[in-house]
Amino acid sequence: MASRVDHAALFAATPSPYLVLGPDLIIVDVNQAYLAATERTRKDLLGRHIFSAFPDNPADPHADGVRNVDASLHRVLATRRPDTMGLQRYDIPLVDRPGVFEERWWSPVNTPVLGRDGQVAYIIHRVEDVTAFVKAHKATQPVGVRVGQSLEETQALEAELYARARELQRLNEELRQAHTREREVALTLQEAMLHAPDLAQHPHDVTVRYLPATGSLNVCGDWYDVVDIAADRLALAVGDVIGHGLQAAAVMGMLRSALSAATRALERPAQALEVLGLYARSIEDALGTTAVQVLTDTRSRLITYSNAGHPPPVLLHPDGTNELLDQATDPPLGARPQHVPRPQASLSYKPGDTLVLYTDGLIERRDEDIDAGLGRLTDVLGECGRLGTEQLADTVLARLGVASGGRDDIALIVARL
Repeated sequence: MASRVDHAALFAATPSPYLVLGPDLIIVDVNQAYLAATERTRKDLLGRHIFSAFPDNPADPHADGVRNVDASLHRVLATRRPDTMGLQRYDIPLVDRPGVFEERWWSPVNTPVLGRDGQVAYIIHRVEDVTAFVKAHKATQPVGVRVGQSLEETQALEAELYARARELQRLNEELRQAHTREREVALTLQEAMLHAPDLAQHPHDVTVRYLPATGSLNVCGDWYDVVDIAADRLALAVGDVIGHGLQAAAVMGMLRSALSAATRALERPAQALEVLGLYARSIEDALGTTAVQVLTDTRSRLITYSNAGHPPPVLLHPDGTNELLDQATDPPLGARPQHVPRPQASLSYKPGDTLVLYTDGLIERRDEDIDAGLGRLTDVLGECGRLGTEQLADTVLARLGVASGGRDDIALIVARL
């Protein structure tokens, strides 16, 4: 039997200084190393806002510790990813001398702790006190300061190191802003190409959802499409382009348009994917794209589908039982060196059944087999067989912890047959 680890004891004993913040930046826990580094007690810190406990030095007109740390913490809250800061001067007030601040230099890292809903429950604010390294004292003669070096030279060295740290921080901020601009352009491009059909006037009961990735660098190439072939025939498709950013969004737009056109011209889903595969070979970065095409016929009550390496759609029955559409799965687009016909399969359905198509961002989780995520999805769907399509879509996103988005894009189609 595996021994139980006392994580509280480990946190208290770790030699690196750690502060634990809530999403409101209130201090909820602190370890002994942090108390020693800041010469505080738990009573001094617990329950206080971090910038109330550690304000900027009012005597320093260039103090930017609060601004920079606050920006880093809010990046963590927004992206749900760790944020490593550059070297930061952040003086701290002396407990026994009100109004007096002591010069301190820190190397901070802010790391999110996610709750079951996927949102940030806590932020671990880890710092290393590097004051002794930055602030070279003439009397101590640290390594790197030669014997006889003047105080002026030492201070010049310190100033140069500080200037380089500030420049690195400025360049990092410019890089973040560039990534943010690219993400905004890519999202605008995706929204323009992923215009939802006018579902209010739609002859079929269909709900679609598209959630972009929450990380600033993770705008991806997921897409969906809903095509009325005729009054009694409906085509549904979802796909996922490999890659991120503007290039993935552009490739997504070309492939989505090509598949939509092929769907209208060809009768069989397998034929449409064959044409898409041939087209993908002519587009840079399109190879490896996954897609699934499903055609429903209300007269014959038949579902026909073909799958190019994509997670299988689910046919949900009102009693909560479900079936995976996994009998016509082939490699992604362009994965084979030569073109071969794609497989196709069919199954019957009953009125009241529901088709669910999605991209892997809905079910895939880091360090976990995708089958585990697929099992979670079918378990959730098992409790939603009689919900309306809008409520079903929102319930699935919420129960899988991605109602506000995830690490990857998510496209979702729910169609009541």
